[in-house]
Amino acid sequence: MDKTDIQDQFIEETMQKATEAANAFVKLDQDQTDRIVRAVYEAGFNNRWHLAEMAHKETGIGIIQDKVIKNIIASRFVYRDIKNQKTVGIISEDPDSQITEIARPVGPIFAVTPVTNPTSTALFKILIAMKTRNPIIIFPHGAARNCTNETARMCYDAALKAGAPEHCIQWIPKATRDQVLHFMSHKKTALILATGSVSLVRTANTSGNPVIGVGPGNVPVYIGKSADVAFAVDQILLSKLFDNGTICASEQAVVVSMNNAKQVKEEFIRRGAYFLSPEEIEKVSKIAFNLYLRSMSAEVIGKPAPVIAQMAGIQVPEGTKLLMAQMDKEQVGIAWPLSLEILAPILAYYEVDSFEEGIKMCRRINEHGGLGHTVSIFSNDDEKIRYFAQSLNAGRIVVNTPSSQGALGGLYNGLTPSMTLACGSGGKNYTTDNISVRHLLNIQRIAYRKISFCGEHQQGDAFCCDVHLTIDEIDLKCINRREEIMK
Repeated sequence: MDKTDIQDQFIEETMQKATEAANAFVKLDQDQTDRIVRAVYEAGFNNRWHLAEMAHKETGIGIIQDKVIKNIIASRFVYRDIKNQKTVGIISEDPDSQITEIARPVGPIFAVTPVTNPTSTALFKILIAMKTRNPIIIFPHGAARNCTNETARMCYDAALKAGAPEHCIQWIPKATRDQVLHFMSHKKTALILATGSVSLVRTANTSGNPVIGVGPGNVPVYIGKSADVAFAVDQILLSKLFDNGTICASEQAVVVSMNNAKQVKEEFIRRGAYFLSPEEIEKVSKIAFNLYLRSMSAEVIGKPAPVIAQMAGIQVPEGTKLLMAQMDKEQVGIAWPLSLEILAPILAYYEVDSFEEGIKMCRRINEHGGLGHTVSIFSNDDEKIRYFAQSLNAGRIVVNTPSSQGALGGLYNGLTPSMTLACGSGGKNYTTDNISVRHLLNIQRIAYRKISFCGEHQQGDAFCCDVHLTIDEIDLKCINRREEIMK
């Protein structure tokens, strides 16, 4: 066999195993399913430190302690959210509509995981797949292969011990681009969960199979006139410095009202931000963004601000936590790379004259690579908060909250805890939800015939009700009723 034949055989064997696991999964009841889910959750949660350390060592990205928190969100917070949800058999019965809903698995899932959140995304996707009785095949980012596959292996061992079918969790040791395309377009692939680069998500969208793909998140944050400035800056730093800015919902640009711009700038500087000069902005832009690929440079993702400064050949004060690039109002777009998504401790900074101008600026930023994802506002004016939300195309509008943690859900608000944040039609998704178990189910609906009675007769009288009228009788009744109304 040549190399191509071996690759094809591997793909077919993997998909066949997934199909057999799917056939076995449908035989499990809710209790059996929930035991598997709990076992997988415990395996992930109990190994949260080990997996975080593995991810940091392998990728060189982010902060170990923050990766631990991500693993906690992806395991404990997600588990608490889904553990009591019905995902097997009859899940709801409505006596009024006489609709009964039945949950069924969708089938084998091909799941792509990113380098930025390699273990937490794997934990999350595996948990929701097990809860919905869907076998899952994990394809890791090449730079995070070991830690992601170790996550999958741990979860698989725990699932098997709890009674899960063989091959319910599989992982790809190594794959070429052609193999990935083959998996995505395979006739036995029921759904693709794609988290990764823009090009990868676009590829998934052309596979011919259903896709939930996460788009980029060029998140603007507006600090309004009524905002508590010290609090706003504190929360933005809490978010942007979390795992060195590797969450796609982290803030990318600060838009500030002129009413409190001076105070905002001083507070950022006091808290360890360094405002770059125009020459320094140009230097950082060159190393932070790859113009040829039209995307952020992999070299700066998740790196600390001083390291990025050193890479750019600039000196920053000791204790610098964040690099900030003050831009003119028209400087948004590919010609000004720091106005785009950079998953690192770098923020663009804009000052505006009015609330309306602030909305327009946030909209422009959002339209350059962040449609449908997330926007943030710090304000104590409810009317303006609502107006702001309705003026922007974003699935999540987080208020007075660190955007990274707020968008993930479960920590600061009632959003569904998730490591996959859909972006609606703006990001070429079919939903703006935080993805969870309900997106991995096929829902059957039993629709019983509804019979309404006129009130003058007893139930069971076969000749009294509208449902028993012939078409001619319905027409006559409509004509008579119309004449009554006209009188």
